[in-house]
Formats: sequence, C-alpha cells, structure tokens
Amino acid sequence: MRIVVQRSKQAHVTVDGAAVGAIEHGLVLLVGITHDDTEQDARYAAEKIAGLRIFEDDSGKMNRSVTETGGQILSVSQFTLYGDCRKGKRPNFMAAARPEQAKPLYERFNELLQEQGLKVATGIFGAMMDVSLVNDGPVTLIIESR
Repeated sequence: MRIVVQRSKQAHVTVDGAAVGAIEHGLVLLVGITHDDTEQDARYAAEKIAGLRIFEDDSGKMNRSVTETGGQILSVSQFTLYGDCRKGKRPNFMAAARPEQAKPLYERFNELLQEQGLKVATGIFGAMMDVSLVNDGPVTLIIESR
C-alpha cells in the first residue's frame, strides 16, 4: 500500500456535486493499493497512521497523533499513486490492483482505522471525486507498507 497522508484543518469530497464525506481537524489519506497487498499491509498502515506523531503539542513540537488530538480521517481511494511515469508521457498503471481486489482491501483498511478508535469518512471507490482540503502546515507524508 502507498498512502499520501496530509494533515488537514478541514476537508471534504464530492461526487457529481454532492458531498459524500467530510471531516474537520484530522488527516486526509489518499490510498493506493498494488497487486500483492494483503490485510497485513492494511493493518500495518492503519496502525502506523493512527499513531503517527505529526500534530503539535503544547510546546509546538510534532508530538501528538491524530488519535490523541481527537482528529478524524478522510480516506480516498487513489489508484494513480501506482502510476509509473518513467517512460513516455502517459503513466502506466499496471502496478495498481484491479478494482475487484483493491476495493475489499480499501474497505478493510478503513475498518482497521475505525478499530483504532478513529472516525473515518470516505469518498466513493472508483468514482470521479473532487477532494478539497485545507492542508495544515502544510504537512504531507508518504506511508508505504513495504
């Protein structure tokens, strides 16, 4: 799994102009899944994200997790994270898992985040989505399960 993690003051996702998921303070996750990802990868990523100390404490140091701050998660499926741009001008998406494999693992990943005590909002898997956020910091990181 490859996940872009963005600390956010607020975020929402819309499909065809209708809001489908929104959070206030927390993390926006762009989630990519490749062919050999398993539940073990999803569990690793969910635990890592829940405990990642990227929110400021009273001293202004990044020392608190999304769990500790009462933050929320906006999780958005993003197969393009496995786009290979090394050759030519058109990305190759062969490393991205097919939807029938990726969707159940993406849903399980979101369940694992909820099991960590986090409130999780999502977009719609496979839909064309508009994602809006106020990036806090900005703080943007990449988590890879391998």
